[in-house]
Amino acid sequence: MKLGRLNHVGVATPSIERSVAIYRDRLGAEVVREPFDLPAQGVRVCFVDTPNSQIELIEPLGADSPILKFLERNPEGGQHHLCFEVSDIAQARDFFESGAVRILGPTRIGAHGTPIFFLHPKDMGGVLTEIMESPKQAH
Repeated sequence: MKLGRLNHVGVATPSIERSVAIYRDRLGAEVVREPFDLPAQGVRVCFVDTPNSQIELIEPLGADSPILKFLERNPEGGQHHLCFEVSDIAQARDFFESGAVRILGPTRIGAHGTPIFFLHPKDMGGVLTEIMESPKQAH
């Protein structure tokens, strides 16, 4: 298993529109992708491009959204997770499972249209970590 590049930083927000304004007005973000719903994951997502990565803005989609508890503890929102690319998602999952790192849920398709899974923050130094098959490998 070889860790790839940082693909994005996930930021939970109660309002994508408000967060987009912050990234545009205070940080000069120029490329903001169209928000879209991911009903299977219970979130609405919007990507803000940076020169070397992306910010993934995540807003709850419905009353059973998995990020509602995070926003209850952090009403203004905040950093939710880091996402790293790997070349082979199945190999990465096997690697983490054999190393006693807890995986949260099944491998599923993420916002970039590639397979993903999450690693438990208690096994990752307190950071919820998303592992994502590189878009270059998935197509």
